[in-house]
Amino acid sequence: MAQSLQKIFTFDEFIEFLSTQPEIIRYELYDGEIIQMPQPKGKHEEIIAFLAAILGYEFVRLKLKYGISNQGLVQSKNKQSGYFPDILVLNLSNLVNEPYWQEESILIQPESIPLVIEVVSQCVARVPRVEATDVGVASPEEIPVRVSTNWRDDYHKKFADYEEMGIQEYWIVDYAALGSKALIGDPKQPTITIYSLSDEGEYSGKQFRRDDCIESPTFPDLNLTAQQILEASY
Repeated sequence: MAQSLQKIFTFDEFIEFLSTQPEIIRYELYDGEIIQMPQPKGKHEEIIAFLAAILGYEFVRLKLKYGISNQGLVQSKNKQSGYFPDILVLNLSNLVNEPYWQEESILIQPESIPLVIEVVSQCVARVPRVEATDVGVASPEEIPVRVSTNWRDDYHKKFADYEEMGIQEYWIVDYAALGSKALIGDPKQPTITIYSLSDEGEYSGKQFRRDDCIESPTFPDLNLTAQQILEASY
């Protein structure tokens, strides 16, 4: 887990905080705690780039008015939480109904988000020391922080919040097999889990490994194996 700034913030305070920080450092809000997201490894970014290209082609092929945002902030419903998904698929047609989109790139409606994807990775971050009473100004002194993983956030916290928001489809791409054995099996191996929302508003998941062809409710014609995604290989 990333190191957090020791103060509880409202979502509005978090947005104000973001405006004071360098764009190269990304933060998320977890139940009022501001969390610095670590610099991802190259493999993490390769998978994101690969999936963005594949999905972008599907948008064009199917003539869908969809797009991908890497800066859109998803606000968790009725909570002081906000996330920047690794891949955020936008329903461009619904953005006109988003009250905060034009000014702050914030999404609150599930109709605007057909799909979110999180890529799990183990990272090392340099977290600035920040005083709770002066959260807008970071000390120039930095300390190296070893981040264990972000897998619990993706499999538990974000899972619960995306489900509660009503986002129809959620992928977890665990290329380094960091999830627990209870989640991805024993022995652990690289796994893609695709969750889809039931009529009862609950996620049901299916796992894909190696040469399994993935099954996406949003994009049922995708001809793609788990291994292609995990290796970012066409």
